[in-house]
Amino acid sequence: MDETRNVVDVVLPCLDEAAALPGVLGALPAGYRAVVVDNGSRDGSPEVAAALGALVLREPRKGYGAAVHTGIEGASAEIVCVLDADGSLDPAELPRLVGPVRDGHADLVVGRRVPVSRGSWPWHARVGNAVLATLLRRRGLAVHDIGPVRAFRRQDLLDLGVADRAFGYPLELLLRAAEANWRVRELDVAYRPRTAGTKSKVSGSVRGTARAVRDMAAVLR
Repeated sequence: MDETRNVVDVVLPCLDEAAALPGVLGALPAGYRAVVVDNGSRDGSPEVAAALGALVLREPRKGYGAAVHTGIEGASAEIVCVLDADGSLDPAELPRLVGPVRDGHADLVVGRRVPVSRGSWPWHARVGNAVLATLLRRRGLAVHDIGPVRAFRRQDLLDLGVADRAFGYPLELLLRAAEANWRVRELDVAYRPRTAGTKSKVSGSVRGTARAVRDMAAVLR
């Protein structure tokens, strides 16, 4: 029973990440259980994830927020993390984010990406992220990244009632957390180039970044 209580579910929204999944799932620390939410992959990602022992859920509605929220609803652990499935973030860093939540020192811990190389984070994605983070700080939330990795207590997050199901999901989460007076903590995490053979739906192009910023700006309005 104690072992079950200490399990952390890791929600991995997934769209054509078959090349990255073996490395990501293989790097999960002991006690961290993968919940892969497939959002319409055509490269066999669900089959790869299942073969590697992950719980695989399918979300037919397109959108980052739709995949993440389905994963959180389908998780069963008290504490849940969300992590991109593209290999750009090291799962070994998750216990450091979970620690303040588990110890009762934070309600939400988010990762602030620190690029390990020039090509890790394209300029257009970095600029869009900086603009949105600045707007959040003006609202009193001391964060510098609308990060793709976070840790929280599952039921607490569901109770926030985050409604966005597109790229605006992480921004709305932060706004609602601030309104609820959550203790939000930001920790640096290494940000690496994506696994070869995968492509970012956001930072992979100026168009993708513009769509994400558009969705997030709508949440701010």
